Amino acid sequence: MASLHYKFAAMNSGKSTQLIQAHFNYCERGMVPYAMTPAIDDRYGVGVITARVGLELCADVFTATSDLFDIVQQRIEQQILDVFIVDEAQFLTRTQVYQLARIVDELNIPVIAYGLKSDFRGELFEGSYHLLCLADKVEELKSICWCGNKAHMNARVADDGRVLRDGNQVEIGGHDKYVSLCRKHYLQGLAYKPAG
Repeated sequence: MASLHYKFAAMNSGKSTQLIQAHFNYCERGMVPYAMTPAIDDRYGVGVITARVGLELCADVFTATSDLFDIVQQRIEQQILDVFIVDEAQFLTRTQVYQLARIVDELNIPVIAYGLKSDFRGELFEGSYHLLCLADKVEELKSICWCGNKAHMNARVADDGRVLRDGNQVEIGGHDKYVSLCRKHYLQGLAYKPAG
């Protein structure tokens, strides 16, 4: 029986590496995976899932108005589909998360969604919230703060190293704008190890 999986973590935890590896594993076994990523995340090009370790995967893109159930249903009319993999799942809308549940329940296709849990303010993204509510299996991937403790906060950092607390929820960026921190250092506003 198919399941809806949600794998979340702070930034720089290896989510994209694990996603690309899962996609490869399905292909290696002669199965057919289908991956999508949000069009809004164009850091490495539209439709490109890129891991920091140098791996890349070309994928179709979705927007906030895409009907994921309809897209998958049309795709399986053309070929068998063994798994649907979603990158940056925090950007899904509530409606799209429910569409993922329908893909699992009505089409019997497993869905694996990878994404952040919370934003730089420590608040849940819409997609993350509804995945936490609906997913059959939830798994937290580990990331490490500069102090060596578990990082589960995503800090947006100004050019001068200050941890930012205000601004738009979505601002696409990588190492240039964000750092993963433990709760203690996030709340203290210490984005980096103090000198000395």
